[in-house]
This record gives sequence, C-alpha cells and structure tokens, in this order.
Amino acid sequence: MDTHGNDARPPRPRSASGSGRQVAWALIASAVAGLSTYYSSLTRPSALLDLLPASYALCAEGHRIYTVDDSNSAVDCILVDKHSVTATGTLNEVQIAWDEYQNELIRTFYGNEPTAKKPLPIYNVPTGSIVVPGLADAHAHIIQYGFKMQLRLDEAQSLADILDLLENYVRDNPPDPDTWVEAMGWDQTRWSDTDGSFPTATDLASRPLLASLPIALHRVDVHALWLSPRALSLTQEHLNGSFPKTVPGGEIVRNSTTGEPTGIFVDSAMNLVPIPAWSTWQMRDYAERAVKDALSVGLTSIHDAATSLEEFELFREMDDDNELPIRVYAMADSGRLSPDDKNDIEIYDPSPTAHVRMRSVKLFTDGALGSWGAALLAPYSDKPAARGIMRLQEDDLQKLVNEWWHKGWGVNVHAIGDRANKAVLDAFENVSDDKDEVADRRPRIEHAQIMRIEDLKRSGELGVLTSVQPTHATSDMWYAETRLGPDRIKGAYAYQTLLKSSRNGVLPLGSDFPVEGINPLLGFYAAVARLNTEGKSPHGENGWFPSERLTRAQALKGMTLDAAYASFSEDVLGSLAPGKRADFVILDRNIMDDSQPFSEILETKVKATVIDGKVAFGGI
Repeated sequence: MDTHGNDARPPRPRSASGSGRQVAWALIASAVAGLSTYYSSLTRPSALLDLLPASYALCAEGHRIYTVDDSNSAVDCILVDKHSVTATGTLNEVQIAWDEYQNELIRTFYGNEPTAKKPLPIYNVPTGSIVVPGLADAHAHIIQYGFKMQLRLDEAQSLADILDLLENYVRDNPPDPDTWVEAMGWDQTRWSDTDGSFPTATDLASRPLLASLPIALHRVDVHALWLSPRALSLTQEHLNGSFPKTVPGGEIVRNSTTGEPTGIFVDSAMNLVPIPAWSTWQMRDYAERAVKDALSVGLTSIHDAATSLEEFELFREMDDDNELPIRVYAMADSGRLSPDDKNDIEIYDPSPTAHVRMRSVKLFTDGALGSWGAALLAPYSDKPAARGIMRLQEDDLQKLVNEWWHKGWGVNVHAIGDRANKAVLDAFENVSDDKDEVADRRPRIEHAQIMRIEDLKRSGELGVLTSVQPTHATSDMWYAETRLGPDRIKGAYAYQTLLKSSRNGVLPLGSDFPVEGINPLLGFYAAVARLNTEGKSPHGENGWFPSERLTRAQALKGMTLDAAYASFSEDVLGSLAPGKRADFVILDRNIMDDSQPFSEILETKVKATVIDGKVAFGGI
C-alpha cells in the first residue's frame, strides 16, 4: 500500500528537533497556504498489526524511542516513509515534517490541490514499551546455529546428560550404521559428574546404543571435536592407517600411558576427521531456522564470522528468493578457500543496505580458552605444560594479513590468548606505515579476549576494532582466573578499557552464537551486569570485575551503531536518524532505565522487529 498514491521522491531527511521558531514558522506557512492537515491517530488494535502502510509515524510518549543518535538521543516519535526514517522528535514535530512533504508533493504534482494531501497514520507502542534501533550481532555463525539446534548438547549439565541426550536422539532418529551422528554444544567445565577434563571415546562407548555408531561432537566453542570409537576407526582408515604424531596448529589428545588417541581432536586436528559435508538442503534448513530465531529476538543484522563460498551463495540465493529479511555481513573464511578460490574471489558489496555483503575475510590465529587452545605468552596456570595453540605462526599470519590487505579486503582476525592478540596487533602495525590508513580500513580483532595491559591501549592507538562478546565473559568467569592466574586476568574481557582506548569510541558487540545464545539481550545483560542469568558472579552480586561493565547506553550503541561502523554501514544503519533505514525493535519494557534491576533485562520480550519499515516479526 502506497499512501502517497505515486512514486514521488521521499520527504527530505531532517531532524525535527529544531528551535521553536522553526516549528512556529512551519505552522504559519501551512496556515497561509490554506491547507488542512489530516492525521490518523491509531490506538493499538486488539490484534497486533503486522502490515504497515508505506508512510507512518511511530510514537512512544515520554521519550521512549532510543535513537542512538547523539543529536537527538531519545524522542517521542519517528516518521517513516517507505524504507527510511525521515524525521524524529515530538508528535507535533513529525507532523510538521509530514505537512512540509505533503505541501511540496501537491505543489509539484497536484496543482496545489489541498484534497490531494494524504493522512499520516500514527501508531503508538503499548504502555511501558520502548523502541530501539534494529539490533546487530557483530560476530555469529548463522548456518552453525541451525545445525546446533537439532540436538541441544549445551543443555547438558553432566556427562550422563550428554549420553542420555544422544541415546534419546538415536532412538527417535535411528541412523544407518554408517551414518555419522554429528552435534554441537558440550562443555566439560559445566559438568557436575567429572573433574573438568576432556571426555573420551570410551565414554561414548559406555552406552550400548552408541558404541558402534560414528559420532562426532563439537565442543561449544567449536575448537575441539569428541569422537566415538567407530569415528576414530574411520578417521584412522581415512589417514591410511595411522594418526600423525603432531598436527601444525592443532592437537590429537593422547592417553598419557598408551599414547593412543583418546577421542579429542583440537583445532586444526579436527580437519583430519572425515565428517560428511552438509548437503545444500541441510544448510538451507539450518539457515532458515537461524533467520527465524534471529528475528524473534530483535536481530536485523548479523555479521557471519567465517562464511564458506557455499554458504555465501546460499545467502545470495535466499536473498534472491526474498527469504532473507535480515542483513548478512559475511566474512569469507580464508581457511576454507582453495588456492584457486583465493585468486578468484571478489568483494561483493552492492550497497551498505544490501541484505548480503562480503568485503572482509576471517583469519584464525589460535584456539579457545575452554579447550586450553588460546595461545598464551606464558604457560596456563592450571596446565603448566601448555601454552595453547597458534594455528598461524606469526610470520605466516603477517603474510596472510599483507596478502588480503593489499587486495583491498577488510581483515578480521580471531584472537583469544595474549600471544595471539599481540601477534595480530603486530601484523596490523606492520601492514602499512600510514597509521591513519590502517584505522580507515577498520581492521578487526574478533574476541580480543585476553590481552596484555599495554595491548589494550595499543589496539586503540592503531585504530583496530575489538569485536567482543560479553556473554563469553559471564560463561568463562567461573574458570578463567584458574586458567590465567591473578595477573593475566586483569587484561581479560576488559570491555570498558577497550572502549575507552578505542580511537573512535567504538566497541562492536556480538554473541558468537551458537557458542552462546542468540538473544542479543543476553549480551546486553552480560555487558552491563557482568553476572550470570542467576545474578551471580565469582565477585558477588556487583558483577565480575565491575569496573569493566558497560553502561546501558554504551551497550546499546555497541550492538547497533558500533556494529554498523564495523561493517562500513554507519551512514545508513545503526541508529534511528533522518535518512537512515527504518530498522527498529519494539521491546515490552525499558531496558535503558538505570533505576530498574538488571534482572528486568532478562524478562524483556520483543514485541516487533521491523526492517526497512516493514514488520518482519510480531506486530505493533
């Protein structure tokens, strides 16, 4: 439905927060022209409205629209025309903006005929609700989320729970004896019936229903793989009868007495396991599940942080089929590109508002803290023989960064341990003598989890964006200091310090789903509270290292405007400002109210997710 009745140009973008003199002049001008203004104020119907007209005003009285726009940070109303916000301010101010547009329209196309003016539909959000810009996840894995949701190993609180879940799944979905059972989400640090060490193939063989099946279970961080005896045997056959003694950038965990593989393959060693590739229809199914769940929690943009060429083509296909309402900023997975792919791949960036873009690559330097794979400069405090795994040695990392940089690609690098983070900062410092150019290219460290104190500052000086995931802090806080010791922990998960060090005050926030939950409000809560969902932390109810908490305004900016900046789209996305896309979310309570307890954030529900001015989930 087009309330204009024509394809005339949209109203001029403007901020409606000007002086009272400007408002008065607009009213006088309208009166002199002898034109009447028509408005249609609509209360919320009993059934939610999920189909909006092309132009409308959305209001939340009491300045309950949080725009993340410094010039007008909280307003009563926004004016939407087609896919964009064209004015913000009070109801009166957006009505004046609409009047100006209608007056211009009838002068240009309708001979100044007053009856040609169209009414402005006005929608009011429910009492207590707020409006925020569309939420973005600056680091996630779309296809892998859909895969994980088929069998929720992350719900297990013990090894016995894992085995029960697998047995039930096999009973409900009887596999062919040669069909691999693959799942994701186990975390041995959470199990109540073990000492926190890695599980083994023998554990899977302890249940007769599972003993003969090829089973491959990805750890929650996807940096370790747990195999059954049958999967181990098939892997050995695939490797021509023997396992390599060492694996560059990875590890085959072995029994300390026999030297035989225990069933755990870490980081690059996982590539040795011949798990069948997912089919196109499986990936489509996984992607559709992820998109559906993303919309239900208010996500309008997702940075897919390691996209294969097959996944990228799937996203483009879904977009062509009008089945990709969210915006996907894909990072090409350098590790899954063949030499020919690396030569042939081209940047795909039709526009900053496109629903599929790929202009950056993802590199990996190390593993994860939970699997002792994060690369550290000194040994682990709880495992003195280990310093983690460098999947790319420093010289190789520099070569790869230089290669992609000089091709014009954005370079985003996974780094968790302090050695890995130092190596990435060194690589970015060495890639160009022009430090302003480095900052302008917006290189990213993905995770920036454990850093030397001096590197926290150096990242900002270099203009390197640190893309962090607040729920990692609250998931890891129960064992992180045991792994790192009391000194190194001071440079870990240091979000407030990273933000203050940032050259442009930018700290993109994400979740790393499916490693963590997909709901961005879990990340918002973790960022501002530094507590688990039960309101607890190793440092008590005030939060884990509370000086590193973000304010609510900082957290909201991190998952809106900062995420847009990290994807080169801050001019059109990330805030509710005139001229930007009308991507917004209606929440049923005010997460921005500092007087409310943190627990209220966890109770918040999404009433509507709107993309390009159209309802994609829920209703108004």
